[in-house]
Amino acid sequence: MNTGTTIELWPGATLDSQGEENQGCPSLTLYPAEGDGLRAAVIVCPGGGYSRRAPHEGEPIAKWLNGLGISAYVVNYRVAPYKHPIPLQDAQRAIRTVRHHAEAWGVDANRVGILGFSAGGHLAATAGTHYDAGDQSSADPIEHQSSRPNLMVLCYPVISFGMDGHQGSRINLLGEDASGELVEHLSNELQVTSDTPPTFLWHTADDAAVPVENSLLFASSLSRNKIPFDLHVFESGKHGIGIAADHPEAHVWPDVCANWLKKQHFA
Repeated sequence: MNTGTTIELWPGATLDSQGEENQGCPSLTLYPAEGDGLRAAVIVCPGGGYSRRAPHEGEPIAKWLNGLGISAYVVNYRVAPYKHPIPLQDAQRAIRTVRHHAEAWGVDANRVGILGFSAGGHLAATAGTHYDAGDQSSADPIEHQSSRPNLMVLCYPVISFGMDGHQGSRINLLGEDASGELVEHLSNELQVTSDTPPTFLWHTADDAAVPVENSLLFASSLSRNKIPFDLHVFESGKHGIGIAADHPEAHVWPDVCANWLKKQHFA
């Protein structure tokens, strides 16, 4: 398995790719960590408002994870004009695929996390609050695997589709006339339970695109349900800064997150 290899999520299936942003989707780009023994794995979901996938929130993040000894897999999920549940199905399939190939890929199937930025953070949070144990009756062995991630890393995430949510992401994912029931179902601060995975969150307080309230709401729900979480809010910084290497405050988030991943026995 070579770094940067891309595989189809549904090999042999005929899937129409609508629009330029969906060419080559859905697929998984592989960034295996070097070394012996079973490694933890993290599925990476770049952001982009459910209309695209930002490159700086994909491969650079996978390589950072590799530096921690974690295998990374960037999911090229379908975006608009595709609507819910298509992106979630792609993310779930990515988790199942990694678990199915765990032995061959040197991955610990019990240490498969998900990480996302912005709308990709919404997708990651959706995967962490809407999952199943797999379908043992399916003729496809990949579908036998659980889609529940073992942890989440949410970076300036869209969480809510309510008052503090990101309306562009909501419209791209749900359409203009989504029912109140569907909006609530995909407002992930309302979907946290006692089984939700441990979560790391970071945001900037003056994010003008996705309000910090998204992370605060999710952290509050995690707290009420007694789910371990680590929340970091930096005073200032524009939306979409990714690895934030040149940011005077948020540049520390990868190191802080690495410490948390070690505590979770991922790194």
